[in-house]
Amino acid sequence: MVDADLLQAARDALGRSHAPYSRFHVAAAVRAHDGRVFVGVNVENASYGLTVCAERVAVFSAVAAGATQLEQMALTTEPAPTLPEHSMPCGACRQVMAEFMQPSAGVLVDRVGSFQLAELLPHPFVLSP
Repeated sequence: MVDADLLQAARDALGRSHAPYSRFHVAAAVRAHDGRVFVGVNVENASYGLTVCAERVAVFSAVAAGATQLEQMALTTEPAPTLPEHSMPCGACRQVMAEFMQPSAGVLVDRVGSFQLAELLPHPFVLSP
């Protein structure tokens, strides 16, 4: 179960999303093993391929701060006129999450429900050491 305060951290960050092209604002918050919380927002770019999802920004922020064992994630969206009012993490974000989260880690998608990471990505890409 993902803590309600983690979802609130994502909701608080939503206004910092940079989505001038899609107008689809997304924010995520991730809790590290040591209790620290890191947030991320989607950041769009006029060169669409350079856009980064909120979930990856949150994970990368945690890793940049030295937190590589992540326990929970919460994400929220602000609806766009032509997009759904909520959205699940994309495949790329699920794979990045699998690099730093256990399969049993909780992922809460606002207005959708709670999942274990293994439900979202049952067969992640892994390399043997």
